[in-house]
Amino acid sequence: MNTKESQAELFFHEGVRWMAAGQSERAEQAFAQALKQHPDFPEALANLGWLKAQRGEIEPAKLSYRRALALAPDTVQISLNLGTLLLHERHFAEAENVYLQALQQVPDAPALWSNYGVLLACLKRDDEAKNCYYTALGLDKNYTKARFNLAYVLLRQGRFDEGWQCLEAREGYGHLNQFFSCPRWRGESLAGKSMIIGFESGHGDMIQFCRYAAVLKALGATRLAFVCHPGLKRLFTRMTALDEVFSVDDEIPASAWDFWSPPLTLPFYCQTRLETIPAAIPYLAVDPKLQEKWLAWLPTSGLRVGLAWKGNPNFENDRHRSLPSLSTLFPLGVVEGVRFICLQLGEEEIHPSPEGFSMQILHEKFDDFADTAAVISGLDLVISVDTAVAHLAGALGKPCWLLLSDYCTDWRWLTERSDSPWYPEKMRLFRQSPDAGWEPVIASVAKALALFKNERDGGRSSLEKTD
Repeated sequence: MNTKESQAELFFHEGVRWMAAGQSERAEQAFAQALKQHPDFPEALANLGWLKAQRGEIEPAKLSYRRALALAPDTVQISLNLGTLLLHERHFAEAENVYLQALQQVPDAPALWSNYGVLLACLKRDDEAKNCYYTALGLDKNYTKARFNLAYVLLRQGRFDEGWQCLEAREGYGHLNQFFSCPRWRGESLAGKSMIIGFESGHGDMIQFCRYAAVLKALGATRLAFVCHPGLKRLFTRMTALDEVFSVDDEIPASAWDFWSPPLTLPFYCQTRLETIPAAIPYLAVDPKLQEKWLAWLPTSGLRVGLAWKGNPNFENDRHRSLPSLSTLFPLGVVEGVRFICLQLGEEEIHPSPEGFSMQILHEKFDDFADTAAVISGLDLVISVDTAVAHLAGALGKPCWLLLSDYCTDWRWLTERSDSPWYPEKMRLFRQSPDAGWEPVIASVAKALALFKNERDGGRSSLEKTD
């Protein structure tokens, strides 16, 4: 190694230290210095590409990665990083080419097969995706990422028998294992036993899977507790199957139960299949006093329709599942006799409202999901993207129209269905067509809304005549 290469190594390790410390600008400067000394330094190029990708500098990041790959074509991590970047930007053909070239170089790398499977699953090439995951697991049966990714494809196909088992490969329960002194439930008899259901994922997941409290009681559990987001605690305390409800901010006893379990594990050990989904709707209830309070704020005439058009921006697929803005829903405003109520949180998402689109704003007065639930209980219909509001409406037994992106639709909505077995007779799915965007979806919703309004008006007229 010559002097310049030695200096490049020093700058490279300095950059790695800055990366570990979260100092991206200093890290980039160090990698640039390394490349100044040694332009053909693949590791420095790869790290520089990663830093640029984190800042959203997509083209420079791609260039750095491709230069690094040309120098080190058998370095798996570089191919993984470039493939992931291209997939995120929906440059599917480029991403596939990267994975295929990498697999020619390193055909025995489970991570490459698994990531290639993710790309194929996003393209709805499910059989090919499953083959990739099975290949990865054949190379390393303990490669949990491939098993977890396989769960997504199996569950959206309704293959719950294998899907739930693969979903158990998800990570992130180390803190709960360390916290609770009782064992994790693995399907043992619950007769006369107590259990606490731990916290995981988003508000929507917790709302969807809290239904299993009633199932566990039916299996013999004598005492059940639930740990949830602070915003769900007041709502969940009204569930008759739950004896205790804790917020993650509360002081939670570590040794007061026989078992603990994450909520998304419950379908596996309860042996849930498509035809046995516990769907006794509603399974959430609203405090009557809270309901009365919010009814006073709602319109007294017209069809009352709640709207939610964006999810949590930190969710990995949010830019596809959420609408670009409230303006996307403007065509709904032409339906006469409809009163729209905002269920969307976040002032920046609401203003400015499109001119000519009238919507009542109530969220400023919400304390938590118990308030949101009370408002929903007084509505005729909820229209929502795939976020917690949709699950809340379904759990309350309120008609809900769900707007679904065509790209990477969540597994729980299955494929091609216009209904949901999780919320039977209450959830109607409006799906994007491939590459068609949201405009045709909203046009279909507007037509359906006009029909829904007319049917409601006709029903009321008939009742008035009968009386």
